[in-house]
Amino acid sequence: MAKVVLYHTDGCHLCEQAYELLSAHELVDSIEQRDIINDAAWLEAYQIRIPVLALAESSQSVDLGWPFDYQSVTKFLKQYGSN
Repeated sequence: MAKVVLYHTDGCHLCEQAYELLSAHELVDSIEQRDIINDAAWLEAYQIRIPVLALAESSQSVDLGWPFDYQSVTKFLKQYGSN
């Protein structure tokens, strides 16, 4: 099971949909939410891409930007996840 990070911001309906999708995903163990407004680097990197999925415990700098669905999340986690 994967520990993931969801880059988001308050009031983003797509971010809410992404959270629901990840919450129901069988390969996701936990979701850490990071509001991009709290960090200038996150804001610069993700402001036009949110919601963005990343692995919480990975040495690789990879992410998956919206739009994504159950299948693309599965593929991402199997390709880059440790499990």
